[in-house]
Amino acid sequence: MRDKQAMMPDDVPSIRTIAMPADTNPNGDIFGGWLMSQMDLAAGNVAARRSRGRAATVAVEAITFLSPVAVGDEVSLFAKILTIGRTSMRIEVEAWRRARSSEDTRKVTEATFTFVAIDEEGRPRSVPPELIDGA
Repeated sequence: MRDKQAMMPDDVPSIRTIAMPADTNPNGDIFGGWLMSQMDLAAGNVAARRSRGRAATVAVEAITFLSPVAVGDEVSLFAKILTIGRTSMRIEVEAWRRARSSEDTRKVTEATFTFVAIDEEGRPRSVPPELIDGA
C-alpha cells in the first residue's frame, strides 16, 4: 500500500499550472493566497460540472499549508466531491507540487470547500440528480 503523502493521486488533476515569479510573497515563496485561489478554481470546476450550472464558494474549512511551493514548480490540484446536500456540495481539494527538474512530488496544501448551486439571480437552487455517466 502506498503512502498518501508520498505519491500524487492517480486521478486526472482538475487543474495543473506553473507557479510564476509574480505569485511570490516577500520571502520568495509562492503566496498562500495564490495557492488558495487555484484550489478554489479546481473545486469550482467540479462544483459547476456536478451542479450543471453556476456554483458559488460559501466556505473553506481547515486549509492546511504543509510545504512551500517554489517558482517554477508544477502544481497539480485534485478535487473530489465528499458530500452533496439539497443545494450544497462539500469538495476536498489537494494541491501537489513537482519541481521542474524532478519527478518527486509532495502534497503542499489541502482543504475542504463548500459550494452552493445558484441560479441566474444568485439564489440557491437544487443540485440536480446525478447523471447516469457519473457527472
